[in-house]
Amino acid sequence: MSFQAYLDTIKTKTGKGPDDFKKLAEKKGFLKKGKLTEGVKAGEIVQWLKDDFALGHGHAMALFALFKGVKKEGDK
Repeated sequence: MSFQAYLDTIKTKTGKGPDDFKKLAEKKGFLKKGKLTEGVKAGEIVQWLKDDFALGHGHAMALFALFKGVKKEGDK
């Protein structure tokens, strides 16, 4: 599955796209000005996404990769 396919599936499941999740992550304090806040661990974000949006581990990690800047929309 491509990275973009993960994002598409997340959008289908939650109705929210990457920009929506970035805004929500900013409100939670996980991101500041679009960058991952220092000291925030993947596990914190993954747990939030699992609890609040019922995402699986792989889909939650895809959003973490997006937040961290390792991947971007459209990546394979």
